[in-house]
Amino acid sequence: MRAQLARVDAVLIQAVIAAALSFAHLHDVASAAGQDGWKAWAYPISVDLLLVAAWRRLRSGEAKAAGWCWFVIALAASLGANVATAGLLDLGQVPAWLRILVAGWPAVAFLGGTLLAHSAPTTTVNDVEEPGEFKDQEDALEPEPPTQPAIEPSPERPAVPVPAALVEHARKVAAEHHTRTGAPIDAPTLRARLGVPEPMAEAIAAHL
Repeated sequence: MRAQLARVDAVLIQAVIAAALSFAHLHDVASAAGQDGWKAWAYPISVDLLLVAAWRRLRSGEAKAAGWCWFVIALAASLGANVATAGLLDLGQVPAWLRILVAGWPAVAFLGGTLLAHSAPTTTVNDVEEPGEFKDQEDALEPEPPTQPAIEPSPERPAVPVPAALVEHARKVAAEHHTRTGAPIDAPTLRARLGVPEPMAEAIAAHL
């Protein structure tokens, strides 16, 4: 438990340090671009709020394209301020294009935050109830009358090839049976005498 708390505390301390540094860099860039006083402190807050709104949209799983778009915009603003204050930009002589970007950022942040936080939820076809929906459900609850299963015609048995020698042997067995009993031999008896399968016994009986 203590090890887990130590890991959480380290992550929180690292997050606080990174947020404070990024917050200060954004403040310095806004102040150098002519936004003095409380306005310079409001710029970092707007960037962080836009990042949070975009991250929540990505976590929700809806409209991920919009979430990624505004997340990249806010991240570019934060990273741009961090890089600009690392000595690559003279804060005493800020170029005109940076002043324009800083001046137009509040409108961009307001638009992005509004679209991310107050967009209408997507409705699917299943959420829309049709007028005849309840009627269809009542009809579906009524039991259907049992139907008689269709009687399929039995397929004809394929012809079994019978060797001629076996037919001749079967005729001798049938003649012997007729001489001994006085009645013609049937398929079961022929099958037992010859030791052949039932289909072949019937095929042989058909030749007799």
